[in-house]
Amino acid sequence: MTASALTTKLGPLTLANPVIMASGTFGYGIEYADIVDIAKIGAISVKGISLAPRMGNPPPRICETPAGMLNAIGLANVGYDVFVNEYMPQIRARGVTAIVNTYGTSTDDFSELARRFSDVPGVAALEVNISCPNVKAGGMHFGVAPGPAAEVTQAVRRATDLPVIIKLSPEATDLPGVARAVEDAGADMVSLINTIRGMSIDVVTRRPRLGVNMGGLSGPAIRPLAVRLVYQVAQAVKIPVIGMGGITCLRDVLEFLLAGAHAVQIGTASYANPGIAVEIIDELARYCAETGVVPGDLVGKVELNQ
Repeated sequence: MTASALTTKLGPLTLANPVIMASGTFGYGIEYADIVDIAKIGAISVKGISLAPRMGNPPPRICETPAGMLNAIGLANVGYDVFVNEYMPQIRARGVTAIVNTYGTSTDDFSELARRFSDVPGVAALEVNISCPNVKAGGMHFGVAPGPAAEVTQAVRRATDLPVIIKLSPEATDLPGVARAVEDAGADMVSLINTIRGMSIDVVTRRPRLGVNMGGLSGPAIRPLAVRLVYQVAQAVKIPVIGMGGITCLRDVLEFLLAGAHAVQIGTASYANPGIAVEIIDELARYCAETGVVPGDLVGKVELNQ
């Protein structure tokens, strides 16, 4: 079976394979170019970009937890100008399929970012972050209800012809309802789940282990929740679903595909093994060759118990 067997079509976006690096866990991609064949990865969703640079939250900003980690980075990033002028040329030169994750504190911010990135060569798609739990304005505030989520989506859709991915929050009361709202507003696909808020306390100092007290929980600890929500959202919408949450191996990828994901994102696992995505892509290719199936054959094929 050839490499083309892994080709994945996500609405208007075509990837060489269904494995994407999750935003915020792999920098801008080029930081890993000396140790990982980053062009082999289906796509890299770069660290969230805002119009102006952001310092992020005060440290400490990361701590380990059982089967996962908490982070409260706060969307620290270099801002639009530096990213486009200094990072995008390197990304293009490396042959990376770049998905640009965008963050704003208002609908106008998201719309302006979409307009500007429309003219940047090498941007394959936008992933609109309406689900970050670690900021005081924007982020999850847009993503927990259908109305605000649809408003942002519609504004972005009007501002760009690029493929639009809306990144959803597990803390929405009715996540399938939010997914339907952004689909109706023009999203080409949805990605889920972003981290879910958690807290860890040092029992010696009696103080939270993160500088801003709470942060986003990621890693294998959230995978069952993510699989459940991907399944429910995939049942609710017709647009492609990108699944993420605690993926560490090929078995996890197959689980998300069976739940209804058309592609997956790998995040926290890359901290322990920066080459995890390429390893999984190779394993997926072998799996397809041995079984005679392609990833698309598995999407949504879970057989529920009666």
